[in-house]
Amino acid sequence: MSDPPGGKKTAAGALKRAPHEKPPFTIGDLKKAIPAHCFEKSLVTSFRYLIQDLLMAYALYYVATNYIDQYLPSPVNYLAWAAYIAVQGCVLTGAWVVGHECDHDAFSNYNWINDLVGLVVHSSLLVPYFSWKISHRRHHANTQSLENDEVYVPRFKSNIRNYYKLLNNPPGRVLVWLTTLLIGFPLYLMFNVSGHKYERWTSHYDPHSPLYSDRERKEIIISDIAILAVIYGLYKLVLAKGFAWVFFVYGGPLLVVNGWFVLITILNHTHPSLPYYDSTEWDWLRGALCTVDRDYGILNKVFHNVCNAHVCHHIFSMIPHYHGLEATEAMKPILGEYYQYDGTPILKAMYREMKECIYVEKDEGETKGVYWYRSQF
Repeated sequence: MSDPPGGKKTAAGALKRAPHEKPPFTIGDLKKAIPAHCFEKSLVTSFRYLIQDLLMAYALYYVATNYIDQYLPSPVNYLAWAAYIAVQGCVLTGAWVVGHECDHDAFSNYNWINDLVGLVVHSSLLVPYFSWKISHRRHHANTQSLENDEVYVPRFKSNIRNYYKLLNNPPGRVLVWLTTLLIGFPLYLMFNVSGHKYERWTSHYDPHSPLYSDRERKEIIISDIAILAVIYGLYKLVLAKGFAWVFFVYGGPLLVVNGWFVLITILNHTHPSLPYYDSTEWDWLRGALCTVDRDYGILNKVFHNVCNAHVCHHIFSMIPHYHGLEATEAMKPILGEYYQYDGTPILKAMYREMKECIYVEKDEGETKGVYWYRSQF
C-alpha cells in the first residue's frame, strides 16, 4: 500500500508487520541525515515552552477559581469544573513532557539545570524525579527486550490469568482501560505493576529497591523528600481550602495527567505490527525502532509532539522536543519500512490494541527469538 503525502502510512498499512531483521543502516547513518541544529539545546527555548505551559495553567486556575462558582449556578458550575479539569490536565501533561526532557538532558546543556527543573516539575505532579529518570533511562536502553525492558513487558500465553480471560470482551476491555488510566501510573511507581520483574519487592520510592545502584540511593532520597514536601503542602492546602477545592483545582487535573501519560506510553509501545526480541535476537537499534508514532490531532502541539515524534525520541532521546518533527522527517528516507506510524483514531486504537495485543509468542516453526502479539487464547 502506498504512503500518503508526507510519508505517513495509512491506518490499514500500519498494521503490516514491521521489519524485524537487522536494518541496513546504522545509528551513524541516521545521525548524518538529521540537520546538525536539531541536536542543539537552547536553554531560552526550553524555558519558553515551560513558562508558556505554566502561564496557561495559571490562567486556567485563575479563571476557574474566580468565576466558575461565583457566576455559574449549580449544576452548570460542575460542568465547568469538569471542563477545567480536562483542559488543565492536558496543559499540565505538556509541562510533564518538558520535565521529561530533563530526564534525557534534552532541556539544556547544563546537567544541574536539567535536574533542578526536572525535580521541581515532576515533584509538583507527584512523580519522584530521580527515581523515574533512572528507570526510564533503563527502559530506553532496553526497549522491546523481553528480558530487560523496564516497563510494559508483555505477557506470555502461559502467564495469562483466568480473570484476564473473563475480561476479554467489550465491557471488560473498557473496564481494564478505565482502571489502567486512573491508577496505572501510581501503581507502577509504588508497586512496579507492569514493570520488569525483580526477585524482591520493588518500588520507585524505596532507596534500596533493586531498580537502583548504591551510588544512586541518595538521589532517590532527594526525590522522596521533594514528594513529601509537595504532599505536606497539599495537606496544608486541604486544611485551608477544603478537600473538594484541592481536588477540583489540583487532584482532578493530576488524574488526567496520569491518564494521558499512561495512554501515550502504552500506545507508543503497543501495536500489532511491533515485534519483541529475546536475548538471542535483541540489539539496541532494533529495539529503539520498535515504537510507533501516533496522531493526537491538536493535542500533538499541546503535548509537544511526544506522541507523533516518539520513534525519533527513542533513537535520539537527547534531541529537544521542538526539533523532533524535523528530525523525524529527515530520518524517514533512511528508515523506510522501519518507520512505524499509525493514524488510527485514538479511541479506536485503544480498543483494538486491548483486543489484539494480549500476549506474545513466536510464529509457528520459528526458531529465532522474535515474538509477536496474539489475541487468541
